[in-house]
Amino acid sequence: MTTEIEHLWQQGKFLKAAFDEYKVCIKAVFKEAQTLLQSPPQTPAEFEVRMGTIPDEFYSIRKNLFSTLFQSVYPLLKIEEPRRLLYGKLNHLFRIWVTSADNLLDNEDKIVVPMEIAGSSRVMRQVISILLADRILRNITDEAVRNKVLREEEASLLTHRSLQILLPSAAEEGSEEDGITHRPNAGYVLNTIHRLKTGLLFHIPFLGPDTIEKELDKETLTLCKQGLMNFGLGCQILDDIRDIAKDYLEMRHNYILSMVYTDYLLYVEKLNAIEPDIRVSSNIFGLFPDAVYPAADKARELLTDGLLSLGSAGLGINKAVARRLSLTMFETLGVGELTKCLSA
Repeated sequence: MTTEIEHLWQQGKFLKAAFDEYKVCIKAVFKEAQTLLQSPPQTPAEFEVRMGTIPDEFYSIRKNLFSTLFQSVYPLLKIEEPRRLLYGKLNHLFRIWVTSADNLLDNEDKIVVPMEIAGSSRVMRQVISILLADRILRNITDEAVRNKVLREEEASLLTHRSLQILLPSAAEEGSEEDGITHRPNAGYVLNTIHRLKTGLLFHIPFLGPDTIEKELDKETLTLCKQGLMNFGLGCQILDDIRDIAKDYLEMRHNYILSMVYTDYLLYVEKLNAIEPDIRVSSNIFGLFPDAVYPAADKARELLTDGLLSLGSAGLGINKAVARRLSLTMFETLGVGELTKCLSA
């Protein structure tokens, strides 16, 4: 049964077409993975590694909201289909790299490449996924050169920049590995830390266009970049609301916790009091309404503004649709009950 979120995100020809196009890219990436992920002959059966079954949900709109939005900017920029498909494949490889790295850093196990391997292999599956994505990158850029979608020098440049574009975000993540020693003000977290941590990841779709497209309309490109950056920052605020307990216990940057430590010292006392009883998965944002509710309003504002920028670029989104789509992100990111607490 189609949910309201799935229905809303497939309205309009651009989002529906972008989703359909991105599914083609996912299938192409997994086809390459199937070919590459094979153990050498005579490997004992218990030590073979092979591709697993791809869950149907991997091709669902709910699983691909961000990627659909990314794919939607390419027609707005009047990029031809062969390169749109190439960029979509690159975007899916970035999902593999970034999610696998997050799994390693955060001791999580979100599956991005289904595979069969001995034991639980939580860490090794992430390592293999990252290595596999690198090999797939080589294959798809080689294919693009053979099909005259790219020139050799363009393929080489894309490969080099696919690492470089991740380095600022990686450096920010690395700075938090052992925990932070103080909480900067909320404005710095949002406009500096989160722009590096998350905002840059929402600019990954522009790797190809910025690198090799020469005839892009600059105004449209600016609107698309502004739109995805704001949308990404809005999502990160919602993540921070959901992860207050996790980021408090692990001493990670968090927009709401910075608000708390700057403006709501009574909430700091409350956090200290409940620390022995909470876990990283605890949902505690309801305990801090004076900080959380304004943050939720800010998230909705950024999400809506981001979608309206994309609408101005040609995506066909008006204010009413932008607000409805923005509210779906609250449920998608695990804080759906907050929609009842938003200001008018």
